[in-house]
Amino acid sequence: MFATEFEITLPKGYIDSDGNLHRKGTMRLATAIDEISPLRDPRVKANPAYATIIILARVITRLGALSEVTPAIVENFFSQDLNYLQDFYRQINGLEPATPPISDSQLLEEVGNSKIP
Repeated sequence: MFATEFEITLPKGYIDSDGNLHRKGTMRLATAIDEISPLRDPRVKANPAYATIIILARVITRLGALSEVTPAIVENFFSQDLNYLQDFYRQINGLEPATPPISDSQLLEEVGNSKIP
């Protein structure tokens, strides 16, 4: 069996309307419907980037003492937290590139070491 839920800790955290900070939670692996369902949402049709908000709200199963994570909550995450969650989502769902991208210094080194006929 493999893990389907993963612990998360937001770098900044979500501050609710009562001033409570929520940082620790759980994210589950995404299913096909998690990525397909938002495409029918009018907010996504108006702004395709909004799909990220809906998908994260679907896969975050716990955040601090919150009973549920809704798109309205995700909308109010700090940018650093949103970036962290997007990266974490890609990592646990195997959406990272198979080979890491080459850095500029590696590229210069390879070009410098190549022989031009």
